[in-house]
Amino acid sequence: MRFEFATATRIIFGTDTLYEVAPLAVEMGQSALVVTGRQVERATPLLEQLHKYGIGASIFSITGEPTIAMAMAGVRQADEAMCELVIGFGGGSVLDAGKAIAALMGNRNDLLDYLEVIGRGQPLTQPPAPYIAIPTTAGTGAEVTRNAVLTSPEHRVKVSLRSPLMIPRVAVVDPTLTYSMPPSITASTGLDALTQVMEPYVCQKTNVLTDGICREGMRRAARSLQHAFEDGHNAVAREDMAITSLFGGLALANAQLGAVHGFAAPLGGMFPAAAHGVVCARLLPFVMETNVKALQTRLPDSPTLARYDEIAQILTGKITAQAADGVDWVQNLCLALKVPALSSFGLTPADFPAVVAKAQKASSMKGNPISLTDEELTAILQQAI
Repeated sequence: MRFEFATATRIIFGTDTLYEVAPLAVEMGQSALVVTGRQVERATPLLEQLHKYGIGASIFSITGEPTIAMAMAGVRQADEAMCELVIGFGGGSVLDAGKAIAALMGNRNDLLDYLEVIGRGQPLTQPPAPYIAIPTTAGTGAEVTRNAVLTSPEHRVKVSLRSPLMIPRVAVVDPTLTYSMPPSITASTGLDALTQVMEPYVCQKTNVLTDGICREGMRRAARSLQHAFEDGHNAVAREDMAITSLFGGLALANAQLGAVHGFAAPLGGMFPAAAHGVVCARLLPFVMETNVKALQTRLPDSPTLARYDEIAQILTGKITAQAADGVDWVQNLCLALKVPALSSFGLTPADFPAVVAKAQKASSMKGNPISLTDEELTAILQQAI
């Protein structure tokens, strides 16, 4: 047995932990680039605390999923404001943008030198600028991951800037920041979080540490995701989903993902209106079902089949549940949470060959518990459309 586990230098979790950020930030510098989403006013309490501690704040707002151009613009703004650290305050897109900007503040080569798939994939050699990640959604776990997903509109694909050096210096997870998420965002981000504690549990590089994290994350999501969707101010449900999201980030950063995320990158690049969490949510039950059938047919002695049974038992709460019961449970949850079909974002059968070809090359696809054929991947898309 051999495995590694790396995460943020410090993780702070709990109600009102947002107010612990400024005392930490002042130890890292006197000027911060604060990366936010389009609703900058949501960061007002953070900005007030930074001002109280004498920390200058230059606000960099992104209006959607981060692109290569956005990341470079953030670096230029940080340079102009002479920023010494970066604080990301927002959902997964904001946190990824902050990670990329912090990385490029410390590594000044062309961004394409470091990007996977469309770039040269060279490693970062210098530490990024100090980075504090504060999630306001419960889905991606980006506050503890070692990559930043960036969109290249030119290539119609999402790619990663990836390095162990990119793990945030501090992750501050305050569940109260997620209370204002509308039901649709709660659903998509929550199902993304669930996916990220399921895929590492059946991936090709599982380990005993991430296994425990994944089991606990699945339990919490199973009991709380629908409650959070129905009542955004349910404190227990919001806390459970914030933990699930955090655990998903820890798991994917130290194990692998699978076909759901293998599809998500090309689909997000080809159809910008399709939010990452929605794509993952729609694909999850069909990927589960396909993986189980492929394993039963081609690798009937695979221990992963028992793991799919265990997933079903965790999700349903029934000790006799089998893999098919887990698939049904996820399908029913997606219906309850009103997850839309992928055709609503413009996906048509004519797009399937291009999506499948790109998905087969995605890094996440390499973690799937069994290699799926082009025909199997096409059938998944057909069900999800």
